[in-house]
Amino acid sequence: MEFYKYQGTGNDFVMIDNRSGEWDSLSIENIQKLCNRRFGIGADGLIKINTAEGYDFEVDYYNSDGSKSFCGNGARCSVAFAFFLNVFEGKCRFIAIDGEHEAEIHNGIVKLKMGDVETISSDGEDQVADTGSPHYVKYVEDLVTYNVFAEGSSIRNSENYKEKGINVNFVEKITDDEIFVRTYERGVEDETYSCGTGVTASALTFLQNNDLISVKVKTLGGNLKVYAKKNGNAFDNIWLEGPAKQVFKGKIDLN
Repeated sequence: MEFYKYQGTGNDFVMIDNRSGEWDSLSIENIQKLCNRRFGIGADGLIKINTAEGYDFEVDYYNSDGSKSFCGNGARCSVAFAFFLNVFEGKCRFIAIDGEHEAEIHNGIVKLKMGDVETISSDGEDQVADTGSPHYVKYVEDLVTYNVFAEGSSIRNSENYKEKGINVNFVEKITDDEIFVRTYERGVEDETYSCGTGVTASALTFLQNNDLISVKVKTLGGNLKVYAKKNGNAFDNIWLEGPAKQVFKGKIDLN
């Protein structure tokens, strides 16, 4: 199988051009093996670019454990990959597990329109939002030394979230228009260098309490930016912007 490797602020993905349908039957075991960092290629997730009637393409995303969800950075990398494959020029419309999206790419920077967020709910002092995937947002101090793995795993496996799972974001305010975010991702069951839907959820909680239309977001893997229009407790016209890069390509035997 021919594959490409992409990363978006350190969130890395195995990318497969499946417009021919050749890899429709790729098994969960195959996906787990391909994403394994010691016995496979190694990635946070695997993405198949499929054809989709009425759209430029479909983003078919799998976490490294084989479960399906929407992934913001994965979607941005998919846009870069589809652009590389000459599927579209400049701007595109694609379909993913959470619905329709728009995106554009200029000089390696991908700007992705996220789904509207109807509400941000509270869980004690913390907040919960669905930005295509469910996210828990907790504000902390000294995030550089914070035990993201232990604390994130504890919340993700707590009574309220154990069954369906939830991604857990820890946020520290840097300036009046910038935050630092670290994320424990369900499906990966570990901290990742960046999480697009998590960055978006974290940014929205910040924008909720500040008179801003955008916020800069620092992650372990690089910098992103989130734009949004606030309507009470809801948000629309949400855009996630940042780099997406091809790392390498290769061929691998699935046997």
